[in-house]
Amino acid sequence: MNRIIQTLIFFLLFISCHRDDINKSFSESEKLEFISAIDISRYPEISNSNPIFYDFDGNQKDFLNIIKENGVNTIRLKLWVNPSDEPSGFNEVKQFSQTLKTQGFKIWLTLHYSDTWADPSNQETPMQWEGLPFAALKDSVYNYTQKVVNEINPHYIQIGNEINSGLLHPYGHISNNYPQFIELMKAGISAVRSNSNDTKIILHYAGIEGSDWFFNEVSSLDYDIIGLSYYPIWHGKSLDNLKTTMQNLSETYNKKILIAETAYPFTLKWNDWTNNIVGLDTQLILPEYPATPEGQREFIKHIKTITKETKNGIGFCYWGAELIAWKGTQSTNASPWENQALFDFDNKVLPVMREFMNE
Repeated sequence: MNRIIQTLIFFLLFISCHRDDINKSFSESEKLEFISAIDISRYPEISNSNPIFYDFDGNQKDFLNIIKENGVNTIRLKLWVNPSDEPSGFNEVKQFSQTLKTQGFKIWLTLHYSDTWADPSNQETPMQWEGLPFAALKDSVYNYTQKVVNEINPHYIQIGNEINSGLLHPYGHISNNYPQFIELMKAGISAVRSNSNDTKIILHYAGIEGSDWFFNEVSSLDYDIIGLSYYPIWHGKSLDNLKTTMQNLSETYNKKILIAETAYPFTLKWNDWTNNIVGLDTQLILPEYPATPEGQREFIKHIKTITKETKNGIGFCYWGAELIAWKGTQSTNASPWENQALFDFDNKVLPVMREFMNE
């Protein structure tokens, strides 16, 4: 009997040590792969207008080559279920993902579970899923997510986009219908886990305030990475608060953490007649980060430093890197973001791009 007990103890110790070794190597592997990402979801549409881009030396060069040679290793793409036109639909995202993979980029998909923009204020259920019994809706979430994983095979996947208020409203409203919110999340997560051993799952919250409450609400879910949006115009102008929040979340929930979205202007001017989202000094962090090419670079440099100094910090993503004024200087329905893109008004790469290079 003693021999049996000794053998059992040895076996349990072996399993425990082996599991620790797996976790250790997994952790070290992720630390080496710092994510330098940009979101270029509209690039397929923009590229149809054949814009010419320029590198730091003023040479004409392919857009993807420029970002690749400057350290971008991951591309984030939004995915809508059934948009009214093709941009950000399944076929476009699948084809573009294949192109990006051949050039060595990792793919990070943000599933909106909607036919249009999903964010803290808008989480519209796709039209084809409206009115379904809840069990059928969960099946739809599972089957759709399974299709995405099997056919696109992303390296990272978000179950929802900026899901502060839940997703698939009204079914999955986090405050009004919490149990169903959790069930819908579990359906999407289960589809990932059942079909991929490699895809990492991100849960994405917009901002700093309320983030601890949110990640406590989802603490029962099986996911890998905490993702936060941080834009000074909406989420406060204190990078110290951002750093403290990231550190606290990482330690409290023992998760990897990254900045899923951020951006900053290189000018307050405009290059088309579409109203820009950021255009006032009061929307900036001054005097540290003026709306200049160097101010933009210093802001992202600080974001990168905060992430690297945070325990379990693994990367950041710049949103709208490609959003130049691609419809012409007089367009009223083009880019509200051309003054926050990573290319100037002449489509020359900006100094901020140097911050994507990993040392």
